[in-house]
Amino acid sequence: AFIHFDLEQWSLHEITYRVFERLALEPEFAGWPHLGIVVQAYLTRADDDLDRLMALAQKRGAPVTVRLVKGAYWDYEVIHARLHGYACPVFTKKSHTDANAERLAGRLLENRAALQPAFGTHNLRTLAATLVRAEKLGAKPEEFEIQMLYGMADAERTLLRNLGHRVRLYAPVGDLITGMAYLVRRLLENTANSSFLRMSHHDKAGIEELMATPEPAAELVPQPEIDPQNDLHASFENCPLTDFSAPEKDEISSFTHAITATALEMPWQVPVVIDGQPRTHGEALTHLSPNDNTRVATRFVTATPGDLDRAVASAKKAWPAWRDLPLEIRAARVNDLGARLERDRLALTAIEVHEQGKPWREADADVAEAVDFCRYYARQALLELGPRCQGNLPGEHNLLTYEGRGLAAVIAPWNFPLAILCGMAAAALVAGNAVLLKPAEQACAVAHAFYRHAVAAGIPPEILQFLPGDGEAIGAALVRHPDIVQIAFTGSREVGTVILRQAAEIVPGQSMIKRVVCEMGGKNAIIVDDDADLDEAVTGVIQSAFGYAGQKCSACSRVIVLEGVRDNFIHRLKLAMAALIPKSATTADCQLPPVIDEVSYNKLMKIMREPGPDAKLIHRGEAGAGGWFVPPTLIEVSDPGHPLMQEELFGPVLTLLVVRDFPHALEVANLSAFALTGAVYSRSPVHLAQARETFRVGNLYLNRPCTGAQVNRQPFGGFKMSGAGIKAGGPGYLLHFVEMRVCTENTMRRGFAPEALS
Repeated sequence: AFIHFDLEQWSLHEITYRVFERLALEPEFAGWPHLGIVVQAYLTRADDDLDRLMALAQKRGAPVTVRLVKGAYWDYEVIHARLHGYACPVFTKKSHTDANAERLAGRLLENRAALQPAFGTHNLRTLAATLVRAEKLGAKPEEFEIQMLYGMADAERTLLRNLGHRVRLYAPVGDLITGMAYLVRRLLENTANSSFLRMSHHDKAGIEELMATPEPAAELVPQPEIDPQNDLHASFENCPLTDFSAPEKDEISSFTHAITATALEMPWQVPVVIDGQPRTHGEALTHLSPNDNTRVATRFVTATPGDLDRAVASAKKAWPAWRDLPLEIRAARVNDLGARLERDRLALTAIEVHEQGKPWREADADVAEAVDFCRYYARQALLELGPRCQGNLPGEHNLLTYEGRGLAAVIAPWNFPLAILCGMAAAALVAGNAVLLKPAEQACAVAHAFYRHAVAAGIPPEILQFLPGDGEAIGAALVRHPDIVQIAFTGSREVGTVILRQAAEIVPGQSMIKRVVCEMGGKNAIIVDDDADLDEAVTGVIQSAFGYAGQKCSACSRVIVLEGVRDNFIHRLKLAMAALIPKSATTADCQLPPVIDEVSYNKLMKIMREPGPDAKLIHRGEAGAGGWFVPPTLIEVSDPGHPLMQEELFGPVLTLLVVRDFPHALEVANLSAFALTGAVYSRSPVHLAQARETFRVGNLYLNRPCTGAQVNRQPFGGFKMSGAGIKAGGPGYLLHFVEMRVCTENTMRRGFAPEALS
C-alpha cells in the first residue's frame, strides 16, 4: 500500500513532519519506496520542508514521494495568525503562492530520484509551467504524476492523459455530511475571486492574463525587533501567546529548560515586604505543589496586624505624592511593568506550572494576560483619566479631573495568579492609588515575583505593599481597616458577599465610603443545539470544562443538550474525555492537571461519591497519582434545580441535562444565580439571534469555548451573583479607582468674556 501523510493547518505541521520522519526510518519502512507527504506551496517555509525531505531520503536510502499543493487553509491561517499575534505562516498574495509553487515544482523535478514528484493542482498555468520545466529537465512522464480531484477539470484531465502523462484521481470517502463540507470547501476555493476558474469562466480573462507569469515574493529583509507596545501612544495589541508549533523557535525546549531550572528553586521563600523591606522571620505557612503533594512549593511568612498597620501608615503618607504625579508618568511605569513581565515570561510561567499546577499553555496565557492588563490600562488611563473641559458656553470654564481615591486593597485569587492580581493592581496604581497586595495563599511565589518587577519598574515600595497571609485573617483585616477606601477582590461568592457586607459598615476613623470591585464565580452553561457541528461542540466543551481541570470561574460546568443529539453527543464526548489522561503540569503534553490543593481534592471527590439523587454517572476517567488528581467526570441529571446544576464547583466535573427544544435550553441556562459566561453551538441563525437576545450572561460565546477572554477584545465580568462592577480589561474599568472632580470658573470680567470673541 502507498502511505501518504496529508496536512492542513500549520499548527500541526511540525508534529506531522516529525512523526513522518520517525516512521520513514523504522526498519519496517526504511526501504519502502511508496511513502509520501505533502508540501504546501503557500507556506513561506516550504523550502525548508523540501530540504528536510531531501535529507530524509538520503538517510533512508529510498525515495520519498512529495505531493506538492498550494494549500487549502489560507483564510484560516491568516485569520488564526492575526487573532493570536503569530507570524503569518503563508504568503498573503496569491501570486506569491503561484510563483512559489512553480519554483518548488522545479526543485522537485531536479531531485526526482530522491523526491518523487506529484503535483496536485487544477490551475492550467501552474500545470503548463510544470510540464515545460519537466521537458527542459528531460523528465520522463513516468517519473512524476499529476493529481486531480474526481469530478473537476475533466477536460484538463483528459488532455493530460492523452498527452501520455500519469494522472491520479482522488476522491473523499466517508460520511456524507463531512464529504459535503469537503466539496463546499473545494467549490469555494475554485470560485474565489483570484481563482483560475473564476477568472476564465466568469471574468472572461484572456489567455495572456491567465497564463501570465505570477509575481514572486520579494526577498525579506530582516527588520530590527522594536516592540511598539513600549510606546505608550502606539495602539494597544494583545501580547501573543507562545506558539509551540513554531519549529524555528523550539519553544518546547525553552519551556522544558525553564521548568527544570525553576524546580531547583523550590521551595520558594516568600517574605512580607513593607516599604521595600522584607521580613523573612516569624510565623510561616506552606503550600504543596499540586503536581507532587509530597513537595513544598512555597513557604510564605504571614502578615500580622502590626504589619498591616505599618503598611497602611506608610502608604497613607506616600500616597498624595503618587496621586499628584503626572498621569503620563504613572502610565509609563505601569507600561514598563508589562514589558518587564514579558521579558521574564518563561520564569513566571514556570513558577505557575509548579506552584498552581497550570499546564504550559494555561500558564503562558496567564502571563500574557498580565502583560496585556499593564499595557491596556496604561493607554486607557491616558484616554479616560486625563483632564477635559465640559460644555462650551462663554463666560464659564468647567474642568473635569480625576484623582486616585487613596489606599486600595487588592485581594487576588490563585487560579489566575498573575493576570488577575496584576490587572487589579495595575488599574489601581495607574489611577493614582496606593496598593496593599494580598495574594492567595496558593500563589505567593508568583505574586512576590510580580511585586519585585513592579518596584523595578518604578512603582515606589511605599505605594505597593506586599502582605501575604491567611485570607480569613489578613484579608478580613484589610477590608475592615478604616483607611482602606477601595477593595478589588476576585474569588468565591461566599467571600465576596462577606466583603461587600463588611465594606458597607462604617467603622470608627473611616473618612470615605469604601468602594468594592468584586468578581465572583459562575455556573456556566454551554448549549448544544440539535444542528450543531458536534466535532466543534465536543472540542469546545472539553476545552471549557476541563482546561486547567475546570478551575476557572469561566469554566463550563453545565452542558445543556437537545434531545435529538443526546446519544451522539454523549458518545463523542465520552471518547474525548477518555483521552484526558491526568498528568503533572510540568509535562508538555498535560491536558488534565491536578486541582490546586487537598481541600479542593477532598471536596470534589466527596461530590463524586455522593452526587445526590437523580444523578447518573455517564463517565469517570482516570484519577492519576502523586498529586491532587481528580478524574474527569460526566454526570447526567434531569432536574434543572439539581445542586450539580446550581452550585459552583471548581474542578473537572461536568453536569449534563437534556432539553426538548432550544427555548427550553435557554430557559435552563438562565436558571442560575450566576451570570458570568456561556456558549452556544448551533448552525441556526435564528437560534443564535435568540441566544444573543436572551442568554443573559456577561460574556456569551457563539460556536466557540466559553473560556479564554482577552483584554480589550472581550472585556470580562458578569452580573447577578457573579460580580459587581464594570468589566475588567475594557473601557470604564479604571473609573472604579478614581474620584471625579469638577472645577468651575467664572470667566466674565466686567461683562466681558474673551472666549466669546474668538
